[in-house]
Amino acid sequence: MSTKQKETRIDRRFAALKEQGRAGLVAFVTAGDPDLATSKAILLGLPKAGADIIELGMPFSDPMADGPAIQASSLRALKAGQTMRKTLDLVRAFRETDADTPIVLMGYYNPIYVYPSEAFLDEAAAAGVDGLIVVDIPPEADDELCLPAVARGLNFIRLATPTTDDKRLTTVLKNTSGFLYYVSITGITGAGSADPQDVQLQVARLKRATTLPVAVGFGVRTPEQVRAMAEVADAVVVGSALVRAIETSLGEDGRATGITARSVLDLVGGLSAALRTS
Repeated sequence: MSTKQKETRIDRRFAALKEQGRAGLVAFVTAGDPDLATSKAILLGLPKAGADIIELGMPFSDPMADGPAIQASSLRALKAGQTMRKTLDLVRAFRETDADTPIVLMGYYNPIYVYPSEAFLDEAAAAGVDGLIVVDIPPEADDELCLPAVARGLNFIRLATPTTDDKRLTTVLKNTSGFLYYVSITGITGAGSADPQDVQLQVARLKRATTLPVAVGFGVRTPEQVRAMAEVADAVVVGSALVRAIETSLGEDGRATGITARSVLDLVGGLSAALRTS
């Protein structure tokens, strides 16, 4: 990390996890999915269910790196009227009851650019956002969003993949902070599952290049997979499984039911338990 940054909630959370001797659970849900009220209930319930860090997806109409489950969640949220302003309002509401759990906004540049960017960064920092993952801005464009985000005290989190070679990794890591997100399989979210031995080798390689915590995601759905990834990673990211839990709980009309929030939180509880038992 070339830019000096004050300690963030993300830094403090990873330090606490290290003290506890366990990997963290990073839970991804899409803001406003399947509607604002249910999304808020899920978000507010995630820490108690066992999420150590929350990734909140910023709905976008063309999420090209995401698989069908997360694409569908984005479209459900947009159909229900979710906007970037409402997403930031969700974070503000979360901060009224939780001052410690880190929230990372994840998504694409277009909704930030049209907000526009400077206003988005100011409001995100004021709302209590801790970090950003913007999957379609390469490190070569760090002046565009990354450096202005860092200047406001936000962590800018980058992705590394199985195809990120050592030379590229140096570029990726230059202004990355908070943690490095290792995408354990090539392709879109929710497709396949990673081989723990492959992940172990890759995470070891990443750790030789950075002191940042490494979170592993993509293709992690079950407590067994979470436990396997936790053997090598500092945190495990689960997303598609959670948005599928929302989808399968919806009524025939596509609306939330009485079990929607609970089904997601129960799943998080089961995944979290796998990290808290040796």
